[in-house]
Amino acid sequence: MASASPSVATRTLDLTVVGHRVATPCAEIGEGAPALLLPALSSISAREEMLPLARELGGTYRCRVPDWPGFGAHPRARLPLNPANLHAFLDALLAAAPGPYALAVAAGHAAPYLVAAARRHPSAFARLVLVAPTWRGPLPTALGPERAAWFGRIRRAVEMPLLGEALYRINISPPIIGRMMRAHVYADPAHVTPAVVAAKHRITRQSQGRFGTAAFVTGGLDPAASREDFLAPFGDGLPPVRVLRPDRAPRRSGAEMDALIATGRVTAVPVPGALSAHEEFPGDVAAAIRAA
Repeated sequence: MASASPSVATRTLDLTVVGHRVATPCAEIGEGAPALLLPALSSISAREEMLPLARELGGTYRCRVPDWPGFGAHPRARLPLNPANLHAFLDALLAAAPGPYALAVAAGHAAPYLVAAARRHPSAFARLVLVAPTWRGPLPTALGPERAAWFGRIRRAVEMPLLGEALYRINISPPIIGRMMRAHVYADPAHVTPAVVAAKHRITRQSQGRFGTAAFVTGGLDPAASREDFLAPFGDGLPPVRVLRPDRAPRRSGAEMDALIATGRVTAVPVPGALSAHEEFPGDVAAAIRAA
């Protein structure tokens, strides 16, 4: 008989980040050595995306999965969203729940934030796993730096009352979410079911949801300004770092992952999937985390 799936508990950490109260719900699941799992930053980001992986790891690790401020399937605190404040958020999280953690996993844009936190807190993590690590938001990736002047204008438009909410609703409709997921979030279009799209749409409909999306999409949460900045924190002084490189990652994002792997400062393991391999193929990702 198959063993029962580990149950999920929810704990809310009352954090103070640069003078702002940020109530941070965390899923806690599994038994064993403590692990911190950070979901990706995206329009559809929420701690729920990490739960399939946490269940796979739950027999070995006691997983803590927080929501990022400005993201998640709940009303969101209005913390000013920028890289400095997300770094400060991780500092506050590690002060409230210091571990130390036997394992830390971060997906997508969360990866460079985790690496920076490991540098600031050298005893917090025994090892790091980065799943499809990225550092550039969708518009900077698609349009390039020559159109950077437009990114701030687009962000300000989406953040405006009334007009901004209307623009946001148009751009996070279920058909657009489904198209985005089939294009680069999931590798197998058959996995983008109506139920999955509906669940992602519910995440986007949370109060204050447009602010996180506007910041992320326009590059306002990019933790690096260039590939060189992205690669610089890796190397001596970090715990061991493993990169899980999805075989169907989008071309431009995949090139950044390959550049990181080519430095020799990390070990690399291929996994199936695209930008959300941890959610689409949690068993394969868990196996790659456990592999020696």
